[in-house]
Amino acid sequence: MSEAEESDQRRLARNLNELLQELRVAQAGVQILFGFLLSIAFTEKYASVSGYIRVTHLVTVLCAAVAVAFLTAPAAWHRVLFRQGRREEVVRSGNTFALTGLAFLALAMTGTVLLLAEVILGGWPAVAVGALAFIVFAGLWFVLPVASAHGAEDGERP
Repeated sequence: MSEAEESDQRRLARNLNELLQELRVAQAGVQILFGFLLSIAFTEKYASVSGYIRVTHLVTVLCAAVAVAFLTAPAAWHRVLFRQGRREEVVRSGNTFALTGLAFLALAMTGTVLLLAEVILGGWPAVAVGALAFIVFAGLWFVLPVASAHGAEDGERP
């Protein structure tokens, strides 16, 4: 193996390690959120909530489930493919899975905030709080990093 190939392998190993470390943080949070959301359906009060809250809850649970699937997929891909010399594919796919999982986690968090606001405030104020939560998650997790990357490409310091 040439020195350049070895450094590529080291870079890929480092990239994969960083990806898996980052996902550990997100996985724990989304799994706790998922468990919390599941438990809500088994409370006495849930039997008397409106159809709007039930649908919002179901959509939120499904977003959390999809987030779990995407955030754990890179570890599964690594486990299945690690001996086949396909580390670059695992890193590339893992990055896409992580971003998709974070998008669904943002939606699940938004839905959770909306559900809580609906219980506390109800009506349009609850929708406004949910929209604000979405703006915060989308802004911090996606819009600002993309803007920062574009600024760096243009030679600007964010």
